[in-house]
Amino acid sequence: MNKQEVFDKLNEVFRDVFDDEDITVTENTTASDIEDWDSLEHINLIVAVERSFGIKFTMGETTGLKNVGEMADKILEHLG
Repeated sequence: MNKQEVFDKLNEVFRDVFDDEDITVTENTTASDIEDWDSLEHINLIVAVERSFGIKFTMGETTGLKNVGEMADKILEHLG
């Protein structure tokens, strides 16, 4: 899987979790860019991403993510 494929799948997950078909995430997308992305939704999002990609993040990975680009990089590392 390449980075573009990861982003395509992430867009589906974000649209599902936040119930907004207009969401399109990029490398630089952060929680402040998506209206309903708060700490509770962050947990829901991480769980949905893990299920979608068949991976499991460590606690340190989930708390250290600064943007969606870093999330995509971590996903690729896990799929590596």
